Amino acid sequence: MPYQRLPYLYDVLPDAPPRDPWLSTARWRGMENLFRELARRFGYREIRTPILEPAELFTRSIGEATDIVSKEMFLFTDRGGRLNALKPEGTAPVVRACMENGLFGEPALHKLYYIGQNFRYERGQKGRYRQHQQMGVEAFGSTDPALDAEVIALAMTFFTELGIPETTLHINSLGTPAERAEFRQALRDYVKPHLAAMSEEARMRFEVNPLRMLDTKAERDLQMLEGAPTLLDYLGAESRNLFEALQQMLGALGIPFVINTALVRGFDYYTHTVFEIKGSGLGAQDALGGGGRYDGLVQECGGPAMPGLGFGIGTERCLLALESLGIRGPEADEKPVAFVVLAGSTPELNQAAVQLLMKLRRAGIAADRDYQGKNMRRQMKRADDLGAQYLLILGEDELAAGIVQMKNQSSREQKTVAIGEVIEALMSEPRRE
Repeated sequence: MPYQRLPYLYDVLPDAPPRDPWLSTARWRGMENLFRELARRFGYREIRTPILEPAELFTRSIGEATDIVSKEMFLFTDRGGRLNALKPEGTAPVVRACMENGLFGEPALHKLYYIGQNFRYERGQKGRYRQHQQMGVEAFGSTDPALDAEVIALAMTFFTELGIPETTLHINSLGTPAERAEFRQALRDYVKPHLAAMSEEARMRFEVNPLRMLDTKAERDLQMLEGAPTLLDYLGAESRNLFEALQQMLGALGIPFVINTALVRGFDYYTHTVFEIKGSGLGAQDALGGGGRYDGLVQECGGPAMPGLGFGIGTERCLLALESLGIRGPEADEKPVAFVVLAGSTPELNQAAVQLLMKLRRAGIAADRDYQGKNMRRQMKRADDLGAQYLLILGEDELAAGIVQMKNQSSREQKTVAIGEVIEALMSEPRRE
């Protein structure tokens, strides 16, 4: 092959390879359709942002000490001398778009969703790719913990309707920036005597972003951190009340949760609520999605004081989770309803097939045919391969009589239908669910 895809990227295909059935466009579209419909039910409207943004948008919002900014962004200078980045996450571009297009005027409450591609030059592995798709929501304009509960409920409902069982919701509060700064110093003071015995990653995080030390899977580091203070100990009355109100809201919705004091998320912009949803039986890559509140982000990006919160869900993670659990998940129907089979090869039959197909398609009926001059048996085999529900068999005798033979591929029943009545006949027949 003269050209191959770059490392840790993938192709999504109409017919996925047997070894990777999750790389099926039908499965991707099925998941995306579910997310769009669920967002609509919860009152969220779609927003689409470019994949290219000014690099400073992310260094300013995510934080220069984060792994994404310091190691993982795809950066380049364009011909105009601007430093650009392929977007590594979805929230900051939505904030930029809302500011630039005046969405933070009236009405002040905006509930948005997106499905888009993110790019991070990170160490690739199964479930972690350098281009990945994220489905997310962002809600602006309210500090009411009921909105936090709604955002979490949307995410949990998505996994329920997707068919992933036994998900666990982890929640924590990061409080205000001032409370977090006080905790950060307390954590430094606690860890400092043990630092020499901790991992290299922990020592690096101690210097640039101490809270990220809590987000570790290294057994040695976890042992050292067992007696460390928690952020909940440093919350003021207002932050504590907000966190307790969220817990009450989740209880009222019947959504179980675990308070995870080590949950800090990876971006500097989070305040108060943070959450993560994990799936059981998925191994080390068990995080399916997460998010939280970022009440200072809009102002940090140069906009008004506007509270906000949201989440992101990885499409690849969800598809791989379904696969590992042996669950097929939702699939978009990409199969034709009808397949025209020609019993002959005359120009008149070919033209009649072209006309019939166009009438069906204009009527909203998915239809296809063979264009390679195959015999009837091979045309029918192709129809089976595509999953067509009905065959419309057209030969010279049928053309002369103005009819087609309509065959139900499931029941194997066949009947004669006038060409002018094919649309009505297909509409009256049972369709695939």
